[in-house]
Amino acid sequence: MHEELLYLIALSRVHGLGPVKAKSLVKHLGSAQSVFREKTKTLCAIPEIGRVTAEALRNANIKLAEKEVEYILKEGIRVASWSDTHYPERLRQCDDSPLLLYARGNFEWNPTKAISIVGTRKADQYGKHFCHTFLEVLSDFKPTIISGLAHGIDAAAHSAAVEFRLPTVGCVAHGLDRIYPPIHKTLASRMEMNGGIITEFPSGTVIAPEMFPMRNRIIAGLSDCTIVVQTDVKGGSMITAHIAQSYGRDVFAVPGRIGDQFSKGCHKLIKNNIAAILTGADDLIHYLHWDQPAVAKQIELDFSNHHDPHAVVLLNAIQQNPNCSFDDLLVGTELSWGLLNAALLQLEFEGLIVGLPGKCYRLKHS
Repeated sequence: MHEELLYLIALSRVHGLGPVKAKSLVKHLGSAQSVFREKTKTLCAIPEIGRVTAEALRNANIKLAEKEVEYILKEGIRVASWSDTHYPERLRQCDDSPLLLYARGNFEWNPTKAISIVGTRKADQYGKHFCHTFLEVLSDFKPTIISGLAHGIDAAAHSAAVEFRLPTVGCVAHGLDRIYPPIHKTLASRMEMNGGIITEFPSGTVIAPEMFPMRNRIIAGLSDCTIVVQTDVKGGSMITAHIAQSYGRDVFAVPGRIGDQFSKGCHKLIKNNIAAILTGADDLIHYLHWDQPAVAKQIELDFSNHHDPHAVVLLNAIQQNPNCSFDDLLVGTELSWGLLNAALLQLEFEGLIVGLPGKCYRLKHS
């Protein structure tokens, strides 16, 4: 186990490789260890893997990967590789999801509900108050709150989640050997009691500007939806919102006073139909259909006579798990993305299921 982890770490650190190509290599050859043992000629034959990448693999720093394994074992770091069953399923569906995730703390890799809250580092009282009251109302639904542990809205969201005993995860743009900004060390420690810190970067990573957009894609990918509280028209929050949209996730923006600098980004997202307007927790509860509790199944329907076997699998799955999401069905039915999408569309045409906000589904009768 540790040997494969060693090669996964080495693979993730190959300069110029990137997560898409790294995962492609592992899929083609079966393991990270096999990647490093394969001949250059074979590597070059894999799509998008040329001689430059093959040579970079030959020059990979295995000693550095060995030090990282030692650090992981010493510090009790939790690791999830892309091929692990416990890897976050929401994130796995994103093409550019990381090959590896490192984490501290106590949280579910695949929570039932997960939302991200992002915004400006220069949040005012309006934005901080919104985070507090918003999560107070949501506390009954126990969602996992994801953000970036930065100043401003991020810290307000994490702090409110801790106060209301909601699991909260901070995605950071550095290794787990530090906390940035350092002033949030105490907050991070509190988060680890019911949540934690997660990153794709190994220890010793030097922070660079390009790492923050990379971090933002993880925030978006881990979440059912992304909520932008306050932001200017440029910045990390806008990047996160657009990434979330590209992943097919719901995006919400909180309106502010016209003319305020950190309302302009939210208003732009709403105006351009990238985000739905969000004025409070009740809006989100309605959009994501959390206001319809999963009632005990009073009527069990028999779908075995349906002409399409894929439809039978889907209808039974939705009956057993009302208001289940596309991702839940993707995992539970083991259908391919294409087959699942086509079957759901057909069932909606037949009037057997209803599509809900948040890419959830329920039977038409319920």
